[in-house]
Amino acid sequence: MSEISVIGSGRWGTFLAWYAANYCHMDKVKIYSKPDAPDFIELKETRKNPYLTLTDNMFLYENIADILDNDLIIISIGSQHVRSLAKELNGYNVTGKTFLLAMKGLEEPNAKILSDVMREEIDVPIHIATLGGPGHVQDYMKKVPSCAVIDSDEEFIKEKVIKTLQSELIRFYYGSDFIGNQIGAALKNVIGIAAGILDGLEWYGLKGALMARAPVEVGRFIKHFGGNPMTAYGLSHLGDYEATLFSKHSHNRMFGEMLAKGESFDKLAEGYYTLKAVKNIADKENINMPICQALYKAVYEGADVKQTIRTMFERDLKHEFEPMERKVI
Repeated sequence: MSEISVIGSGRWGTFLAWYAANYCHMDKVKIYSKPDAPDFIELKETRKNPYLTLTDNMFLYENIADILDNDLIIISIGSQHVRSLAKELNGYNVTGKTFLLAMKGLEEPNAKILSDVMREEIDVPIHIATLGGPGHVQDYMKKVPSCAVIDSDEEFIKEKVIKTLQSELIRFYYGSDFIGNQIGAALKNVIGIAAGILDGLEWYGLKGALMARAPVEVGRFIKHFGGNPMTAYGLSHLGDYEATLFSKHSHNRMFGEMLAKGESFDKLAEGYYTLKAVKNIADKENINMPICQALYKAVYEGADVKQTIRTMFERDLKHEFEPMERKVI
């Protein structure tokens, strides 16, 4: 009997559970969430949310111990709650379990990648993989296919997760930069806020410039943490831009748009928290992050949005890329 567990009953976590139940030939999918979480209460009362209806092989649990018997456990919760969850998991026998981290963020205040947070709090050997790349629940529910990347610091774990989750709806690629893919996925949410601000200001023409320059900046941040800066041009970051910088379904983009219009946005926008962590490290380590620096002023310091964002494109003149030396033949 094939089973899988999911921790988290939000939009993405519930979809991944539904996907496993309907596309991955799972006999049983267990979903755990805090009993008082509004989305979990909705699922218990109606067996559906605004995006999907639970199928008969999907089961809801209020006790985390009841879902830890499965070997593969997907986690999809707010990034800032990962540490408290890991501490809770450490109270159970999770030795040898594989945890797939499906959220995209960095822990405040030190921009820690979430795999490190898990291993800092769980004192028995576990396996960790991460999921990154484009895709919105609304599109998947219309059977629109997409791609994603699975990464891990253990090759056999990538193989295991991909073989378990591969389907005609989502094509999974093997990641090759465990650090960079986590950082790239997290920072695409930050860039999504910037794109939303441009939408709110109706400065649509600058989104192309944002898309061109942001991966360069993100690559610097990835390199600082020991990853490959070219990962910023892969599925976890640049590959997720359409879903984050343009889609009406993106919470991060909508957060930025509402900010530019002087309106509030009451749903989770992971980029809001990641931005603060990135700013802290960029200042401390002197990493050149002009987009994030300007964005921080607009989001956290109440600076004039239009003037602050304009400064991103009024910096000192410089080469787009370092000039290449011509070889004399």
